[in-house]
Amino acid sequence: MYILVINGSPRKKGTVSTALNRIVKKIEAKYSESSVMWENICELQHAFCTGCMQCRSKGTCALPHDDAHRIADEINSCDMLVVGTPVYWGNMNGRLKILFDRLVGPLMGESKYGIPIPLQKGKKAVIVTACTTPFPFNYICGQSTGAIRAVKEILKSAGFKVVRKITVAGTKRSNHA
Repeated sequence: MYILVINGSPRKKGTVSTALNRIVKKIEAKYSESSVMWENICELQHAFCTGCMQCRSKGTCALPHDDAHRIADEINSCDMLVVGTPVYWGNMNGRLKILFDRLVGPLMGESKYGIPIPLQKGKKAVIVTACTTPFPFNYICGQSTGAIRAVKEILKSAGFKVVRKITVAGTKRSNHA
């Protein structure tokens, strides 16, 4: 099993990174024949989406080749995608959103009527979020739920089956990972 981990946190040793490491170890224990590719969002170099929509017909981004194209190839090859993000204003990290904007073509096709067609069907996904807002206010105020909803919408539209959603709350004063 090929597992792709996208760490949406700018902190390599932060709560999201720590949680992702623990999740990946559990997945590796379950699937002994697995390999893991780890991508830190802040190490990637890629341009912003221009909204040209050429990716819908071509299946790949029309912009010059960069790390977004490489990540697209990794997503096409992976069996499981593990995405982690800190919660920023009830949503995913902006750098992660910029990457997902660039991945529309490999994630989702389009019928002649404009209906989205998921291109990653049969693959599993895990979502990990970390929020400074303490429990239960992270849910009451929509912080963690907003980030999970945004990432889940992208992954489900792509055809991934989200098998687990993990939220770490109240991270401002302690390390709960």
